[in-house]
Amino acid sequence: MPLAALMLPILAAVAQAGVPPPVSSPTPIIVTGRGGVPFISPMGEPIRARTPSEDTLARWFGQVDRNRDGFLTPEELQMDAERYFDILDTNHDGQIDPDELVHYEWTVAPEIQVNSRLRRARAPGEAPPKADAETTNERNHGPARGRDRYKLDDGPQGAGRYALLNLPEPVAAADADLNRAITLEEFRQAALDRFALLDKRHERRLTLQELEALKPVLSANGKSHKRRDEEPDDRVGIPLPPGN
Repeated sequence: MPLAALMLPILAAVAQAGVPPPVSSPTPIIVTGRGGVPFISPMGEPIRARTPSEDTLARWFGQVDRNRDGFLTPEELQMDAERYFDILDTNHDGQIDPDELVHYEWTVAPEIQVNSRLRRARAPGEAPPKADAETTNERNHGPARGRDRYKLDDGPQGAGRYALLNLPEPVAAADADLNRAITLEEFRQAALDRFALLDKRHERRLTLQELEALKPVLSANGKSHKRRDEEPDDRVGIPLPPGN
């Protein structure tokens, strides 16, 4: 006799007794990284290749260069920030709140996570752990030397591995007053500040070639170049002196 036929009398008896049938456990949330190495824009948008040979930085530049003059201006980067802010502000209340930030970090751009294998996915609506709020500033502006959690000796962290600027979490980094809510004005100001960092010649315009020179060099597995112990540290303006 088929199994389904055997189960019917049992289910009928359960229903008559007023006992609800067993409920299966909720499906766990799984965060899955996307294929390929993305380019993370200055405002945190992941640009993923549609073909194996596509230049994702060039594609993003073409979208932001609205007048097609071959130059990226502060105003154009601000317009791009406004466009992306509207995407991240899913409830359209004028700010990127903690839940929307979690959605960005776990769903929109999971590649930016640092040590993501040590973090569990949160259920929808679940508040971030207290430790997340306490370490927001550290995540946004870079780790302290010597901490085991994020090691500077391993090179750029989070989104900095795929971006023009070494900002581990570029969206959260726009929270200027650290109140865990990012307004459109904060996001617009962050665009200007980041343009100034990229505009090393202070010309108020950037070419694709200039930006290509700032793009991090990744190996085939998507990892950044790892320095040898004797190699000078050129991640800051002046190399650090060799150790004793």
